Amino acid sequence: MKNFLEKIFGSYSEKEVKRLFPSVDKIMSLEKTMEALTDNELKAKTAEFKQRLANGETKDDILPEAFAVVREAAWRVLGQKHYRVQLIGGMVLHQGRIAEMKTGEGKTLVSTLPVYLNALDGNGVHVITVNDYLAKRDCDWMGKVHNFLGLSVGCIVHGITKEERKRAYQCDITYGTNNEFGFDYLRDNMVIRKEEMVQRDLSYCIIDEVDSILIDEARTPLIISGEGDESTSLYEAANSFVIPLKGKIQLPEEKKSKMDYMMGDVDEDDTVDYIVDEKGKNVTLTARGITKAERFFNISNLADQENMEISHHINQALKAHNTMKRDIDYIVKDGEVLIVDEFTGRIMYGRRYSNGLHQAIEAKERIEVRKESKTLATITFQNYFRMYKKLSGMTGTAKTEEGEFREIYNVDVIEIPTNKDVIRNDMQDVVYKGEAGKFNAVINEIIEKNKTGQPILVGTISIEKSELLSKMLKKQGVKHEVLNAKQHDKEAEIVAQAGRLGSVTIATNMAGRGTDIVLGGNPEFIAKHKMKMKGYSEELISHADGFNDTDDVEIIEARETYKKLLEESKNELKDEQQRVRDAGGLHIIGTERHESRRIDNQLRGRAGRQGDPGSTRFYISLEDDLMRLFAGDKVKGIIETLKMPEDEPLEAGMLTRTIETAQGRVEGRNFEIRKHVLQYDNVMNKQREVIYSERKRVLLGEDLKDYVSKMVDSLIDKGIQMYTTDERYSDNWDIKAYEKYIAETFYMLISFDGEENITKEILKEKARNAVDRHYERQEAEFGAEIFREVERIILLRNVDTKWIDHIDAMDQLRQGIGLRAIGNEDPVRAYQVEGFDMFEEMTASIQEDTVKMLMRVKPQEKVQRKEVAKITGTSGGDLGGTGKPQPVVKKDKKVGRNDPCPCGSGKKYKKCCGANEEE
Repeated sequence: MKNFLEKIFGSYSEKEVKRLFPSVDKIMSLEKTMEALTDNELKAKTAEFKQRLANGETKDDILPEAFAVVREAAWRVLGQKHYRVQLIGGMVLHQGRIAEMKTGEGKTLVSTLPVYLNALDGNGVHVITVNDYLAKRDCDWMGKVHNFLGLSVGCIVHGITKEERKRAYQCDITYGTNNEFGFDYLRDNMVIRKEEMVQRDLSYCIIDEVDSILIDEARTPLIISGEGDESTSLYEAANSFVIPLKGKIQLPEEKKSKMDYMMGDVDEDDTVDYIVDEKGKNVTLTARGITKAERFFNISNLADQENMEISHHINQALKAHNTMKRDIDYIVKDGEVLIVDEFTGRIMYGRRYSNGLHQAIEAKERIEVRKESKTLATITFQNYFRMYKKLSGMTGTAKTEEGEFREIYNVDVIEIPTNKDVIRNDMQDVVYKGEAGKFNAVINEIIEKNKTGQPILVGTISIEKSELLSKMLKKQGVKHEVLNAKQHDKEAEIVAQAGRLGSVTIATNMAGRGTDIVLGGNPEFIAKHKMKMKGYSEELISHADGFNDTDDVEIIEARETYKKLLEESKNELKDEQQRVRDAGGLHIIGTERHESRRIDNQLRGRAGRQGDPGSTRFYISLEDDLMRLFAGDKVKGIIETLKMPEDEPLEAGMLTRTIETAQGRVEGRNFEIRKHVLQYDNVMNKQREVIYSERKRVLLGEDLKDYVSKMVDSLIDKGIQMYTTDERYSDNWDIKAYEKYIAETFYMLISFDGEENITKEILKEKARNAVDRHYERQEAEFGAEIFREVERIILLRNVDTKWIDHIDAMDQLRQGIGLRAIGNEDPVRAYQVEGFDMFEEMTASIQEDTVKMLMRVKPQEKVQRKEVAKITGTSGGDLGGTGKPQPVVKKDKKVGRNDPCPCGSGKKYKKCCGANEEE
């Protein structure tokens, strides 16, 4: 019904795009005017726009002119001019929406339009990318346009100093990765002096590959860690216990949950020790397994509170052995467990699973079990990015998750038309009964297509499958490239050349995202390869296509050589490019359907860019995880009815619909998990906002005397409440205990002996007067100005100490709160209520300890600001309780001596921010 109505009235996106046509016409009408301006006149437009904004005009008022200026500047600087559809994309981004633009439509160039317009108010624009390579590339490349127009550009990448970060954030435009921006926010809220903060207020951001960051990584909390307790022998013990156990996989038709087993609502299987739920990625001990655990660890009841740590270690060991697979979820290299990103197939250097899962995997792989860490600060990407005043993003695939974008982030998705019609041929899925039949068919198709010279890109879901296909191709003598986590460094080069005549590339589905596959070969990479043959260093080659100004003779010479070789390569490739088009363009083979339709669409989108020919086909077997777990019975029934042999393919629209239904079901389930995570993190987020605003008051040097005075009132009231009854006058009040409370809290003596007709007002007034006198003496000893700083130092120290403990306590609460469902209690509601109570207790504790310390501190103690905990690393983990844990942090190589300086100055690093290192 929806599709029928859309055909008649047009889709939501089509109607929204149509509204922008008049603005596009207006921008295009200014083309001749802008062409007539000199460079200096074009540059002067920036100052003019800023003045007009200051005089009361809005960004929407100046949008057509501003976009026309950027369009002309891009032509003069980069030799590129925005198409009409790119102008539409730019307006959608400016409106704070998500622009869905197909692969090869020039999203990077599109971003220059809203970035320039929104940077004019001086509040800073953040451009978020998925990795450091793209951040540096886009900053260097598109930054040239902004620098030409007089705006400053900075780049935040891993490994730069705090000073460099601060300078980059002060720029009008700052490029960087989601991880770096998120961690800088957390670190800023851990500093002890305002000068150490690097970020400004979060104004406007554009997220490239927005679906990857706001959907795929949405369950991922950013975690800053400090040193925790030494890892115990419990990991090895739990691993030794788990190895001989017998388990079984819970079949989809059994539909048993972890709760069913805990409640005993199933017929207990006394032949196995644990049950594996592959769908939920959970492992649960049976009664037999629990008995074995109690015997192994010499305890009477595994469920006792005192045995929770043992139970936790057993659960993580079971997960490590049954849900975390080597060469799929992680690899082991040089005695280290390295996590593999399930969406891109890349190694995630520097990341570790949290909650002891990483240590459990280390124990499983018989390598050194590393020390556990303590969480010092944490936030999810969901809550970080919702803090921006205006949020927008771009990607090739977002429509399937539009509901989530609307509900969680309050942004909609607009499909931007392509510059040229898509002529790619997306063929029907081919389904096989078994995996062996499927892979044989894939190999046969590769061989047949390869004979014609048509380039082929084969997408796999895991490293394991990519290496299996590689072995099969080697046996057939087919020359090919493999791109997975083990070839991470060559990624861009391999993907860029995947469009050459006769090339066969096997890649994990999302590898090389952000790099275009050019039919007939990428002349830029060929030119750089020729430079390598001529003896140019990797560092010089990396600068060959740079846009930054330089006075370095070697780099200038390298760029001249590159220009000549690039022209030469383009001429050499003309014939090959035509032959590839004639052969049908790039052919994509998907060897498995992903849980998310979006990932499949991204793989498909690698072919058919900018009107190129191309084709795609997915090969599926009933043994694939998606089919086995979510669509197995229905498809199995169809195939059994048709009496299909192992190696006989089946193409049927009914099967494709069944598969898409299964994918939709999984997507819905994953959305519910992410929403569930957000419900929990929202509780912490409100608390985090309170704590961080308190810290900011201290850092900005506010006078806290009145604030401390309110704390004193609160503590006196607490004492009166504890040691008196509700009656106005009473001989039953424990006055002596109240005196003792005042003495311990405020470090001073007070007596009510001889007082007649004592009231609560008298108790308060006498205590308050005595405290004020004592506080004045304290202030006099230090001097008023110094004592104001002492107040700030002591409050800051208590806030930080208590907050870190509170994060840990909330995490403990979160781990066990799911059990409340047993008593028909809503776990999220329970978490909110108990979390609020714990937060109230923490704030009361901060007040009490702050006042106690202020009443006792002496000048000779030389109170100084210092961190309460040392940061030892950054990591991530799964907050959802179900699903695969998602780790967080990347480690990238440091900025090279001859790289453009990340601060955006346009100078080489060694002649700018790296000058001190040179000395």
